[in-house]
Amino acid sequence: MAILTSPAVDRRGTPPKALVEGRRRSLVVELLAHPQASFYLVLVPAVLLLALGMMMVLSASSVYGFVQFGDAYYFVKRQVVFLALGGLAAAILARRSPQHLKVLGWVLVVAAVGLQLLTFTPLGFTKNGNTNWVQFGTSFFRVQPSELAKMAIVVWGADIFARKNKLLSDPRHLLVPFVPVSAILIGLVVMQADLGTGMIMGALVLAVLWFVGASWKLLAGIVGGVAVTLGLLVVTSTYRMNRILGFFNQDLDPLGVNHQPIRAIFALASGGWWGLGLGASRQKWGGLVESHTDYVLAVIGEELGLVGTLLVLVLFLILGYAGFRIAMRSDIRFCRYTAAGITSWFMIQALVNIAVVLRMVPVLGVPLPLVSYGGSSLLVNLMGLGVLLACARQEPAYRGLMRRRSNRKRDRALVTTAAGRG
Repeated sequence: MAILTSPAVDRRGTPPKALVEGRRRSLVVELLAHPQASFYLVLVPAVLLLALGMMMVLSASSVYGFVQFGDAYYFVKRQVVFLALGGLAAAILARRSPQHLKVLGWVLVVAAVGLQLLTFTPLGFTKNGNTNWVQFGTSFFRVQPSELAKMAIVVWGADIFARKNKLLSDPRHLLVPFVPVSAILIGLVVMQADLGTGMIMGALVLAVLWFVGASWKLLAGIVGGVAVTLGLLVVTSTYRMNRILGFFNQDLDPLGVNHQPIRAIFALASGGWWGLGLGASRQKWGGLVESHTDYVLAVIGEELGLVGTLLVLVLFLILGYAGFRIAMRSDIRFCRYTAAGITSWFMIQALVNIAVVLRMVPVLGVPLPLVSYGGSSLLVNLMGLGVLLACARQEPAYRGLMRRRSNRKRDRALVTTAAGRG
């Protein structure tokens, strides 16, 4: 008699490889189909990036903090404070309704314009040639308004476009008032001599316009005008021209304009596959001055190697996937535009920072979101993260899950009440 064996196992009693892979794929599909998948796809990589960033800020800033302030934990203690404040803000915003977030957008625009105007008063604080800070008393109460401006462009713009959805085929309604207000915010940043942040904000404006359906001709016209303005700003500034020339010739001024880029490449090259070990960076001993801010990725590459660097890239890719997934699945236009805008903000800034560290573009001086040291940057990044989580909670599947849970709780409460009366 022939013995029939199950196709689910081979002669050794183990499942075939194709079946195992199929089960794994089905598990992944099942997890991604969960109503709360988008929420956790944002939350988990963000938390991991924050934890990694805190660890690397401690490592990268310890020498500089000890030399300058006599405290190796000077920077990380300040970062912890802003992490706590930002985490609280994120938790609050994550539970807000779209109506509350729309009000937030208008508050952010007013606050961003008001604070940026203060940079031109005696309250303005200059650092590294940029007067883009407002200092209230001690250095701890120092605010960078341009960070608020980035979030304002996204959230306020999303509200404007959601309200004018039926009129967006008309270029006048598409551009006004979004482009003029954004131009004011960007112009104030450029007047503070912070061209890098202005370029990030400009790219964000283009991304938002593209998401709401602006034509390629319109976008090309805006890009052309911006390119001419950018060229004039570069050629009329000796410092900016030196950065451009230094990018094309790394032998030019190796102790000046090219010092940081060269040291960053040294850091990445010396890390190898697995890195020198946590805390073992050599460049943070005075070579890489901005090791805890704009060039924190170089220290990650040096201490954690290529594996650590790729981990950062993967976490940002997951975060980007989750954000655009929320935008595509949302049935609320405001949430759709907001999720796409915030995700673009994080991804554009991360891409620029990584490209600068890898010496693929000239130095622009922008931090790595959620990772680099910086109180204003971290606080506003976490606020943006909270808004993104709030949009994830507004996905139709998530709302349906919450309704079912609420109904079950109500039914259990009714049963308990009836049993008590009985």
